Amino acid sequence: MSDRIPGALTGRGARIVCLAVVLCLPPFYLDAFWLRIGLFSMAAAIGAVGLALLTGTAGQLSLGHAFFLATGAYGYTWLAGEPGPGLPPALAALLAVLLAGAAGGLFSPVAARVRGIYLGIATLALVFLGHHVLLTADSVTGGFNGRSVPPLTLGGFTFGAGDPELTVLGVPFGAEERLWFLGLALFAFTWFTARGLLRGRPGRALAALRDSETAAAVMGVDVARHRSAAFVVSSMYAGLAGVLLALSFRRVVPDYFSLVLSVDYLAMIVIGGLGSVAGATAGAVFVTALPLLMTRYADQLPLVAAPGSADGSVGPTEAARYLYGAAIVLVLLYAPDGLHGLARRARDRIRRRRSRPPATDPALSPPQPAATARPKEHTP
Repeated sequence: MSDRIPGALTGRGARIVCLAVVLCLPPFYLDAFWLRIGLFSMAAAIGAVGLALLTGTAGQLSLGHAFFLATGAYGYTWLAGEPGPGLPPALAALLAVLLAGAAGGLFSPVAARVRGIYLGIATLALVFLGHHVLLTADSVTGGFNGRSVPPLTLGGFTFGAGDPELTVLGVPFGAEERLWFLGLALFAFTWFTARGLLRGRPGRALAALRDSETAAAVMGVDVARHRSAAFVVSSMYAGLAGVLLALSFRRVVPDYFSLVLSVDYLAMIVIGGLGSVAGATAGAVFVTALPLLMTRYADQLPLVAAPGSADGSVGPTEAARYLYGAAIVLVLLYAPDGLHGLARRARDRIRRRRSRPPATDPALSPPQPAATARPKEHTP
């Protein structure tokens, strides 16, 4: 048994353990600003992975991702808060994810029959409908001003600013520090379940649907059922991302869940690489962190005005959108498989260079024996 442990911790397993340890360190060293960027990026990565499964793997264009994010965020806020049923927060979070999946299931018959740009337009209606409901259903959503989000409590431990105060290794753990580990756990769950789906039979069936529905049907794939299932699974991932976003923001407002948010998620999966879990994660971090970093360092960047400036200059949010809009164009022109494809090609190039035999200096090589002369054959 002891001989197997060192072997199990080598290679891929060792890298995963090291990465997990590194990701657990930021709450002990970084301030609240950087932890918020990490939380927002993890929430965005969860939603982007769901959209990558739907658009990148199954080939279904969706512009309604913001609707399912709002369903998860407001579902948790209402189910766990007052006014509302006042359910235990952990149960409310689970029911909010299921509620987002149910909303995707109600829309799945449309997703099973419509595809391409027509499906994108159909999902676009969800965003406008959802935004109207969020503004008018005051008793549930709080209207224009939104609602405060109750903290998540699990086993007597509160993932948020609450009592009792917690100190770990001399570091006070506030809301961001506590939510960091919750976000890591939810993201790890999303990562491994999504990769399991992609590498299993469902992933191969969805990839076959994306390439050719006719060929997939000939091979025995139930086209309508798999298209509907992809939409439901993507909606549940979006609902989970909405719950984490609500906990991170601590207040939900309707204007956040607009069409701009859906476009941001499409930008994430295009920049990161369609159909890739790692690529969706990289794209989510890029699109989420860039405007926040530009807002913080706006006074040190050229051609970017500080937030709230009235001189007509480009603000940090607009500048960030210009930058990742340009990134989308560059990706589509020069790297259609996104950041994930670029990283894979760079890794393969490094491996090829390492596998090449070292070049030898001809002057240092030992002399080769002279070839013996072959006698000439006489012809009759």
